[in-house]
Amino acid sequence: MTDTDFGDNTEFRPSFELLGKDRGTAARRGVLTLLHGDVQTPAFMPVGTLATVKAMTPEEVKELGAEIILGNTYHLYLRPGHELIGELGGLHKFMNWDRPILTDSGGYQVYSLADRRKIEEEGVTFQSHLDGSRHKLTPELVVEIQERLGSDVMMVLDECPPHPSTREYLEKSLALTNRWALRSLRARTRPELALFAIIQGGMDTELRLRAVRELTAHPFDGFALGGLSVGEGQKAMLETLDATTPHMPELKPRYLMGVGTPSDIVEAVARGVDMFDCVLPTRNARNGMFFTSQGNIAIKHASFTRDEDPPDRQCSCYTCSNYSRAYIRHLYKAGEILASRLITLHNLHHYQRLLSRIREAVEAGEYSRFVEEFRKSPETGKTT
Repeated sequence: MTDTDFGDNTEFRPSFELLGKDRGTAARRGVLTLLHGDVQTPAFMPVGTLATVKAMTPEEVKELGAEIILGNTYHLYLRPGHELIGELGGLHKFMNWDRPILTDSGGYQVYSLADRRKIEEEGVTFQSHLDGSRHKLTPELVVEIQERLGSDVMMVLDECPPHPSTREYLEKSLALTNRWALRSLRARTRPELALFAIIQGGMDTELRLRAVRELTAHPFDGFALGGLSVGEGQKAMLETLDATTPHMPELKPRYLMGVGTPSDIVEAVARGVDMFDCVLPTRNARNGMFFTSQGNIAIKHASFTRDEDPPDRQCSCYTCSNYSRAYIRHLYKAGEILASRLITLHNLHHYQRLLSRIREAVEAGEYSRFVEEFRKSPETGKTT
């Protein structure tokens, strides 16, 4: 299928079904139905920025339980280009992934290029981090790119304000983001692909609620919470969620962008969040860190030199079923690629298993108990 051949998909419409709620928290259990399949929520999306989850094959990611992955519009636009990917059949065919894909709009990447970009009403002009070439992303172009990629979930272009920011800056930024969101909605030509708006407003509760009121009045397929996990700390992030999520539409999915640690996810689910993505399980793996039921393990430590135990004694993943801490430490210290693969595989398994446990607890109406037990466990993240 080429980028202009949509087959019989034009009659499809994405949907979200709320299957149940927890008794003692705002935790929800649902299913998001997208063009390339269903996603059970709460869900964690492994990050595949450049059409690959680093160190993993798509088949391995699927075997670990991921039902949806994340790609990045900004990066794929620059390399290899959305037109090329479209000519080759779209992103799913290009990377051999037949399940849903969400693509971030690139707003956060533009935010990180503070000294290389200019934000205007029309869009964002920036210099490529690859070769310094100049480009302009507009809300309309960002939708066009994602439609060419064939993203199951497209994100609107937004401005991610730095933390901290003045109230005046946050107000102007929010107004621009909301105008861009409505332009994105008007630009969409493929209704079979979901389009999510992004709620900004920094740590300002009033502005967050303003964003909710303005954006939820329009027919977006879901709503994301952006501008969090940018240095504000977990306490401020959770306070923002406490103030915001109760006012978001109950029958639309809620996506917390770029979050986070296992603790962040457990706490955010209790506040009604349905979807997550984060680079931590893959990035930290390449830096030698395991997420385990006993806490985080920095495998480079000399204490693991003769340790014959698996990385996580309570884990059944391929890595923990076959290899010792001593061997993986050797691989990591030697700079062997296999170290990154084995740690990444375990970390992604750990995250998917955590989300499975979360869904089971919500289904049973026992999520309050789950949260209490998790907070007391070493899994919250102490590093050894």
